[in-house]
Amino acid sequence: MRILRLNLAQLRCFESLSIVPAAGINLLQGANGSGKTSVLEALFLLSHGRSFRPGGSQALIRRGQLECTVYAELDEGSQTHRLGLARSAHGWQARIDARPVSRLSSLLVHCAAICIEPGSHDLIAGPAEFRRRFMDWGVFHVEPAFLEAWQNYRRCLQQRNSLLRRNGDSAQLAVWEQGMDGAAVRLDEQRRAYLGRLRIRLLEHLARWLPELGAPMLRYQRGWAAETALIDVLAAHRIRDREQGHTRQGPHRADWLLGFEQAPERHQLSRGQTKLAALACLLAQFEVFRELRGATPLLLLDDLAAELDATHLEQIVSYLQNSGAQAWITGTDFPSRCQPGMRVFHVEHGTLRA
Repeated sequence: MRILRLNLAQLRCFESLSIVPAAGINLLQGANGSGKTSVLEALFLLSHGRSFRPGGSQALIRRGQLECTVYAELDEGSQTHRLGLARSAHGWQARIDARPVSRLSSLLVHCAAICIEPGSHDLIAGPAEFRRRFMDWGVFHVEPAFLEAWQNYRRCLQQRNSLLRRNGDSAQLAVWEQGMDGAAVRLDEQRRAYLGRLRIRLLEHLARWLPELGAPMLRYQRGWAAETALIDVLAAHRIRDREQGHTRQGPHRADWLLGFEQAPERHQLSRGQTKLAALACLLAQFEVFRELRGATPLLLLDDLAAELDATHLEQIVSYLQNSGAQAWITGTDFPSRCQPGMRVFHVEHGTLRA
């Protein structure tokens, strides 16, 4: 999977931009605030339908403009697609090969981008939402039935929460709880299978990059009591859920936790160790995607050199060069010995030159 051409219009600081990248490593260099990260952000939008940066979707639009657009020609190996995504005050509009699509997920399934950025520390040290999103993105791309099960669960969850806030009767609640239970079983099975595959690759990376921390441990929490059907848990907690106004247990509260023999608690890791652990998770996800889909996702690495020593940085660049992936790396500077074979772009004040 690789980008043949990327065009941006009215996105962040860019009035317009067109870039023809290399099939391998592309390095975007420039000062802080020059727009490097926005290029990676555009690719992330095509894969996730949201930004990895704070500020909401409206912050994507260049000041004084009504709409921003991202267009990419994507080679998936067996076929090429033209993907278009526009954001305005009216929401998202997506096109595939110049034809509008009603669901954003129809576009997102074509482009897979795995991103390491400064906020990736949250994958290890942040709240469960980040790890759940990471897990579900991976399952979405390798398990075709996941999206339908997740949408069914979310619909039933929203209805149950609405009834809780309106003090709906127990018979009505039971109808939606039954729907949640059936979808929850499927979601739990798919997540467990995915994390089982991920664990194998993850342990290999962690043993290579963080051997000083001892044996790693990956623990999965499904979001409700083990060995108990969700429908029984929901029925038993109706009174408390009414008081809170929302459903407190279920797969929407799932999590997974990474610990180590010498650092069982995540706060015991240094910033550099946390970044390496997050990087290990994302590269493990990259490899699982490649194994199960037979395609190589894009790799986006924002400010890669930050918080990494020279040895680890060299190891990671070597991995990227041998991965077969199209990689996009940003940085204010980069060791000259790593540059042969890369395509280097300089970004400055919303302009880009090779």
